[in-house]
Amino acid sequence: MTLTASQTLITVLAVALGCMITRFAPFVIFPDSKEPPEVVTWLGKVLPAAMMGLLVVYSLKGVSLVSPPHGIPEFLAILVIVLLHRWKHNTLLSIAAGTAVYMLLVQTVF
Repeated sequence: MTLTASQTLITVLAVALGCMITRFAPFVIFPDSKEPPEVVTWLGKVLPAAMMGLLVVYSLKGVSLVSPPHGIPEFLAILVIVLLHRWKHNTLLSIAAGTAVYMLLVQTVF
């Protein structure tokens, strides 16, 4: 099934509107002149760490420790991420290096 030009335009406009609403709504709901509710402040503190934990669990859910390569590439990539982040305190560098190490390992070694 192929979309017509008008259907494509409507779809793009709907997605753009949805994106704009989700981007601008927090500024309308919680202006700078007004203190956000405690629960919003608390969520702002705990959600980043919770999301990182969720992403780690999700990315490791398919790793089998009983069959080759026994999770070795994943473990080494995580080790690179942790050590590099402890050393440089740069999240983007740590994740990029860990991803590069993992891809190098699975493409060439394992």
